This record gives sequence, structure tokens and C-alpha cells, in this order.
Amino acid sequence: MTDKKDSIIEGSTKLVEKYLKEVDDEEDSADEDDLPTSASAQSLGVRAQKKLLSKISSKSVAKVFIDETSGRVLDNLHKLIRGYSGSKKEADKLLKAIIKTIVKLGILYKNNLFTDFESKLIDDFRNRFHSLSKAIVTFYEVDFTFDRLFLTRMCKECQELTHKIVSTHLTQKSHTRIDYIYNYVSNLQFLDYVFNPNATSNRAIIKDIVEDMHSLMDAGLL
Repeated sequence: MTDKKDSIIEGSTKLVEKYLKEVDDEEDSADEDDLPTSASAQSLGVRAQKKLLSKISSKSVAKVFIDETSGRVLDNLHKLIRGYSGSKKEADKLLKAIIKTIVKLGILYKNNLFTDFESKLIDDFRNRFHSLSKAIVTFYEVDFTFDRLFLTRMCKECQELTHKIVSTHLTQKSHTRIDYIYNYVSNLQFLDYVFNPNATSNRAIIKDIVEDMHSLMDAGLL
């Protein structure tokens, strides 16, 4: 009999697991572009780990880089993007970009490749992202508090910090992907769509996201 917890993971992170499996299959030929000109043994090791992800089960990768609750948040973000754009392809593209970025950052972090300065930037990012998350929760739970310009500004600050954190580790292709993610989710029209108080279906999705964000914050993960 299938374990109940495994069943929940398979259902809630179905999209996430699907794209995690595709990450390295799609980028095998592009990985050479993510290496510095003078590739060291360590950087080659990191590259090998990236390729290894395509050889193990997507479920295992999901457990390493994306926890169950975060997977549900990403699934629900996919629903919002699909509803906003009217395009499953566009929603798939953004979710893939997010997961690719998470995986690469996860590999760098797990291999202790960040300098002391970059580690301080990571702490700064966590603080700002935590504030951003609290704002999203507040905007959902408290009527008439939605401030799209505040969200856009916070996203911009997180975007700039992300670039600084990976500046010596990833190439322009990854930086372009980071811009694509942040620019999309901080788009004023997208934010207005997501937080439209009259959009019943969106409110239901945001409710689920906020509940999971509460869980992540209580666990110190957000």
C-alpha cells in the first residue's frame, strides 16, 4: 500500500517533480556555458552533480531541493500564471525557470561555494524575502492593504540581491532567467490580477498559498 505521505507529495508537487526531471535533460548542452573559462575540479564536480539530477528520480530531487509545502506554493503559482496569461505554455516556462534557478542555487549552497560576503548577502536576501512574504500574507488577510508598488519594490530588491549572490558562479544565461522570473511576478498587471478582490477563483488559490506560507514561516523556512 502506498504511504499516505508519499501520496500527498506525488499529488501536491506533480508539476514541480515533472519539471525537475527535465532540468538537466534540457540543459546538458548548455551546461558548458555555465562554467568559467578556467574550470576547476570543484566546478567540474558541480557540473557533474547537475547532470546527475537527470539520472535520479524526480521525486528524490524534489525532496532535496524543494520541500512538499514549497512545491504546493509553486503549483498554485502555476495556476495563477496560467489564469493570467491564458497559456499553459507560458505558465510551464516560468515554473521551469524557477525550478532551474532553485536547483542551481541549491547545488552551490550544498557545496559551500558561497563566500563569506555572499553568505551575508544571502542572509540579507532571506530577511527581505521574509518581509515580502509577510506583506503578501497581510494583503490577503487584511482588506484594503494591497500595495502593488511596495511588492514591486521588494521584488526588485530581492532580484538585485540574487544577481549579486550568483555573480561569480553563474553565467549571463542564468542571470537572464533570474530577470525573467522577477520581472514576471512583479509585473503590475499580474499583481492586480492576483490580488483582485472580486476574483473568487484567485482568492481560493491565494488562500492556499497563504496557508502554506504561514507553515513555511512557522518552520523558519521563509
